[in-house]
Amino acid sequence: MRRIPASLFLLSLVVLAGCGGSSGGYGNTDPADPPAPDSISGTVTFKGAPMAGATVTNFLTNSNIVFKTATTDTNGNYSFSGMSVTGNVPGRYQIYVNAPGFAFYPSVGGGAKVMRADYTGQYQGAGIAPSGLLFNVIDFTALPDSSVTGTAFTAYDGSNPLVALAKTGQQLSYAAGDDASANKGVTWSAATRFTDNHDGTVTDALTGLVWLKDAGCLGTALWAQALTAANALASGQCSLADNSTAGTWRLPNINELESLIDVSASSPALSANHPFANVANGIYWSSTSYYGGQTGSGAAWTLRLSDGRYMNDTNSNVKTTASNQVWAVKGKGTNGAIQLQATGFYIPYTAGDDGSVQAGVPLTAPRFIDKNNGTVVDTMTGLTWLKQADCISGTWSDALATVNALASGHCGLSDGSSAGQWRMPNRNELQSLSDRAQTNLAEYFDYTYLNKDGSVFQAPIFTNYFELQYYWTSTTDAADAAEAWTVFSCDFGIYDIPKTSVGYSLAVR
Repeated sequence: MRRIPASLFLLSLVVLAGCGGSSGGYGNTDPADPPAPDSISGTVTFKGAPMAGATVTNFLTNSNIVFKTATTDTNGNYSFSGMSVTGNVPGRYQIYVNAPGFAFYPSVGGGAKVMRADYTGQYQGAGIAPSGLLFNVIDFTALPDSSVTGTAFTAYDGSNPLVALAKTGQQLSYAAGDDASANKGVTWSAATRFTDNHDGTVTDALTGLVWLKDAGCLGTALWAQALTAANALASGQCSLADNSTAGTWRLPNINELESLIDVSASSPALSANHPFANVANGIYWSSTSYYGGQTGSGAAWTLRLSDGRYMNDTNSNVKTTASNQVWAVKGKGTNGAIQLQATGFYIPYTAGDDGSVQAGVPLTAPRFIDKNNGTVVDTMTGLTWLKQADCISGTWSDALATVNALASGHCGLSDGSSAGQWRMPNRNELQSLSDRAQTNLAEYFDYTYLNKDGSVFQAPIFTNYFELQYYWTSTTDAADAAEAWTVFSCDFGIYDIPKTSVGYSLAVR
């Protein structure tokens, strides 16, 4: 409870003593009726049907305790009452849902907000977790007459994925089972993907995003200035005649910037007939920072347009010293052939950055479902992954052949799968596992989160997901066919390394 300074306390006594004056009566001294406690109620559904038996938690953040829990009834309904609206500080409550085998995402019409919240501190009986345990919550502040109804949680189990992944664009096959031969993802045509709107903008039919046609007009800048330049862009600048106003445009997040890449091309790594002007082969800023907690970080994600490589060299992505190219985008990307998933970044560091905008389809929580048969399902994409992350290693060709032959009975699998059903993930598939609100994905994937009584709250998502290792994708680098794209296990950046190198491989189907 907030302390009242002594001076204010004495003043309040004086005011109360003089209330009504000495010559008249004291007036009505009956206390006013206190405001009624707030309530919140809603529904949990799965594929549009009520979901009974889900555990709904109402967490009071003021004192870091579970206020109440409820179980959804046969109609999927839940409700909480008695949330205090009195006191020095309003009660702030967060509602979230758990049910074995499901992930969730909330929605609310008004009176509350949906957000990601870090609940790491509510677990870990001993020690500090290396990465955050993030929940999707309905955040509600109890104020007089502020009860909320109609809050909702939607459940996901992988059979109802939120996003579909696009093909990478690779056309030439270099080995059996590689990106081009597996040919996975939503099809798009290089000939028709981009439309020049003849107003200084280009629409991407794949994502629905609208890009500034002149990719060099905003020049180079430090990261903060890049955000400002993109946010200030308006019709009349950079050959724009689209009637856009300042605040319409923004710096793209790393997933949006990545979505432009056609891995069959290089110098630049864009489709050969793209209509963009002044595309540099250099490094472009994204609005996505490296996660640094609440206080910010000194680096942001960048991508080299010459080949599509992410840059993380403690030089080219340092916000205050690196001067990189600036490209602007607008729109939410909701009317294309696919919808991009959000990066997961949720803390605003600077106006207009990824944490402020949070563009894309939000990530579910808990996102990954262990099927207890050696596989893990990603509820965002519906892809099924091999849980044992250290089973397959070797050169690119050797790892590709091992994945092609993978079947139930190997690598901890008891799923009944047969050889030929598994494949090495392409660049888009492996990168889709990322969550940019984690400082180290390898640690997060292979960490056991404990309740404070020592019992397991969340077992490792993958078994033996090694740190400081390159994990192969099935996608060859168009700039050098002797190299393949990999994802580095800690930061989940995309880097090209020689195919003769030894790396690990996850398998997907």
